[in-house]
Amino acid sequence: MVQEYQSPVRVYKHPFELIMAAYVRRFPKCPLISVFVDSEIISENQSQDGSTLVTERRCVIDIDAPRLLKRIAGVDYLYFIQKNTLNRRDRTLRIEVHNETFSSRVIVRECCNYTVHPENEDWTCFEQTASLDMKSFFGFESTAEKIAMKQYASSIKKGKEIIEYYLRELEEEGVTYIPRWTPPVASGASRLELLRASTARTIPLKGAKNGLDSKDPTGPTELVVGSPDDKLDADYIRRYLGDLTPLQESCLIRLRQWLQENHKGKIPKDQHVLRFLRARDFNLDKAREFLCQSLTWRKQHQVDFLLDTWERPQLLQDYYTGGWHHHDRDGRPLYILRLGQMDTKGLVRALGEEVLLRQVLSINEEGLRRCEENTRVFGRPISCWTCLVDLEGLNMRHLWRPGVKALLRIIEVVEANYPETLGRLLILRAPRVFPVLWTLVSPLIDENTRKKFLVYAGNDYQGPGGLVDYIDKEIIPDFLGGDCMCDIPEGGTVPKSLYRTAEELESEENRLLTDSIYKSASIFKGAPYEMLIEITEASSVITWDFDVSKGDVIFRIYHSKRAPQPPKKDALGAHGITSLGVVNAQLIDKSWVLGKDYSMVEKALTCREGESVQGSHVTRWHGFYILQWRFHSSPACTASSLPRVDDVLASLQVSSHKCKIMYYTEVLASHDFRGSMTSLESSHSGFSQLSAATTSSSQSHASSTISR
Repeated sequence: MVQEYQSPVRVYKHPFELIMAAYVRRFPKCPLISVFVDSEIISENQSQDGSTLVTERRCVIDIDAPRLLKRIAGVDYLYFIQKNTLNRRDRTLRIEVHNETFSSRVIVRECCNYTVHPENEDWTCFEQTASLDMKSFFGFESTAEKIAMKQYASSIKKGKEIIEYYLRELEEEGVTYIPRWTPPVASGASRLELLRASTARTIPLKGAKNGLDSKDPTGPTELVVGSPDDKLDADYIRRYLGDLTPLQESCLIRLRQWLQENHKGKIPKDQHVLRFLRARDFNLDKAREFLCQSLTWRKQHQVDFLLDTWERPQLLQDYYTGGWHHHDRDGRPLYILRLGQMDTKGLVRALGEEVLLRQVLSINEEGLRRCEENTRVFGRPISCWTCLVDLEGLNMRHLWRPGVKALLRIIEVVEANYPETLGRLLILRAPRVFPVLWTLVSPLIDENTRKKFLVYAGNDYQGPGGLVDYIDKEIIPDFLGGDCMCDIPEGGTVPKSLYRTAEELESEENRLLTDSIYKSASIFKGAPYEMLIEITEASSVITWDFDVSKGDVIFRIYHSKRAPQPPKKDALGAHGITSLGVVNAQLIDKSWVLGKDYSMVEKALTCREGESVQGSHVTRWHGFYILQWRFHSSPACTASSLPRVDDVLASLQVSSHKCKIMYYTEVLASHDFRGSMTSLESSHSGFSQLSAATTSSSQSHASSTISR
């Protein structure tokens, strides 16, 4: 298996020339890196004008490996070839490394780049990539791979320390600035060249230290704004995401880059991506699959807009006994839930499962927002919150079967979409019935999450070792013996007059699935599904996003200057036959001639089962646009032919002659559009989670959405 590494962007607040002077002091040997035994220059070439210097070295490495493994391998040292290309004109250094020892068994590749910061020419950026492919190693492939990765991670952590060490050494020697490279002045040089050479800037070291920080009022987090490919900065990771190992940083950056390259839509925040990596122990493939499933869910149900669009019913505000309350000792947002005072049966009977699920989702979304706010307030990464659950009053009525069923469903949804958001769960005043409830819900809770549960029976939470160890005494709620007033509803019994009938609850059971901007449509063989869009202003942008959940379809877009007149009767009714089901009414009249009455504005696109397609079309004319999805079969059916009776009957009787899609369309003014302008060709992939037979499309393009 190939192991890969991608570093964050490391920023030195020093000019490139000074960093290069510090870098060359690492050779021929560096006492700060114990495994770096020695190095020798095997070739060195410089361009005629001195702007480019290419240096090749053979480096000797003493890997900290068991002596037995070294004896089996038959070597004490490993040899690597390092090629450095220094471009003084462009102010770049490219370092390429590959292994010379065991090159037929192990393939090691590393590439490092020192460049000028894109937003501040007096700063220097550094980043590196590496790969390790352990093909064979005397039967010790796994052991050797672990040793190599551990050794590599250790040397990466020392990289910045070494440069800073030699920078201090230079300063102690009185080297405060190094002028930039200027081309040599040859005889007969033009006055313009002489002028350029004479105005070349020198970069004072102290100026870089003292004068440049004024451009950085918010600290290192702003360094990456506008940088190439929007890469993460190492200081930003430490400040906002926490201390990660080099390999953990690499997983975060690689997953983030993969999302930028493949996910057409809103990119989740770095903190959110990191939670999914932690939930899968930084296994990149597993975390990517986990995250993609959640992104599909968020997209389908528009969860990103939940806090702005959902209004809590008044009954929920009166009887739901939970709310946010300051923060714990670690700065985590604190949520208090008085579950024992809540009439769970009454809430389920009066509101239904879906409303309660939305309530819990809104709490989680608010928790994510509060974590970001507390990160800024406390100046350290805060990625999760603390939940305090008061069980006083919990009894057998809380074990009402539909209520437990609703709770289990909510836990399942939260576990699948909000991993690593719970930092600690304090369960207070647990009654004797609690073990029964715990037995029911604990199997659905992740093992790592269960380790964060602290349970206190009776008054055990009072005094040392209890609540005061996690929450400041000043903010302990009054109902727990503290002095802080807690603005949380006291709950009570929901009046039975507010209960809804079983039929009403059942009709709304799947509202979270249907109450969506996405619509579903069926496409029959011989009866395409068509959608009409009227455009009143040219240069408007039609956007679409659809998933093919069953069958294969052909997608086209047509334009007509006149409004189509759909038939008043369906095709079967016109022949006096009773309709056996819903048949799509065709908007394109059978008398219309393609190229005269209407025209095709987007070439046909074949979409396979399981694919997700996003795209756009910039309209050239006002008028009427028709989006058409047609069953993908023989090319005999033309766009203008109405479905025949035989075709429709067959489509109703044979399930294989039916396709299904879930789609969303929107018309944007040109100045509001921020997506791809390459229309259909830009957005074809196999991202859909709707089909059990999800496959990747062989026609996927570079800017498509996520393809599993």
